Amino acid sequence: MTNVYAPLCLLACFNMILDPTVGLGLGLGQKQDITFTFLLPAGRTECFFQTAVQGDSMEVEYQVLAGSGLDVGFVLISPNGHRLVSDFRRSDGIHMLDSTEDGDYRLCFDNSFSKLSEKLVFFGVVLNSPSSRGGGPEQWVDVDLTDSVQVDYSLEDMRMRLDSVYQNLERTRQVQTLLRAFEARDRYLLEDNLWRVSFWSCLTLFVMLAVAVVQIYTLRSLFENNQRVST
Repeated sequence: MTNVYAPLCLLACFNMILDPTVGLGLGLGQKQDITFTFLLPAGRTECFFQTAVQGDSMEVEYQVLAGSGLDVGFVLISPNGHRLVSDFRRSDGIHMLDSTEDGDYRLCFDNSFSKLSEKLVFFGVVLNSPSSRGGGPEQWVDVDLTDSVQVDYSLEDMRMRLDSVYQNLERTRQVQTLLRAFEARDRYLLEDNLWRVSFWSCLTLFVMLAVAVVQIYTLRSLFENNQRVST
């Protein structure tokens, strides 16, 4: 089992190196955008905590990259202890909360139903708040437009355009991270299928050679005549 899933550990470490927004540890803190890939042992449940502020919106997305069955259980619990989301043995899922509460949300991934197979799980958490869009309105309060500055549109228009560009860039980065997770999952499936195809092809070739040898030996034994003819 260790030899089989050693590439999964390397794949998880590789994803952490490529993604600078990875939160180390079980507490994910107050970061706005978080992506994380981890190895979920067999028969275990792992939980992570995400701090949210009142009025924010939260988007949680997860995907099983590797492991037998490609399925895990997922539970999202509010700071008050209410179970908001409960998925059982799914390979992926996307859940959105329109308004969050103050406190720590708990994200738990369950693999207790599998006693032998480890799972490589990727998940991302996105928090959207007014303070995370383009640096927030407070950065625009102290801007002083003098008479020498000539603009064709108002400061509010500039703010809205920059906020829109920032949100589009953030969404693009999130989509690219998700596509990288899909690519890692497909690459693992291809490599696993390649090993299986190669194994069964070699086994089939060995059986064919063995059958050919047996057939040749049988035919030669039919035409051999060891009896001496007297003259």
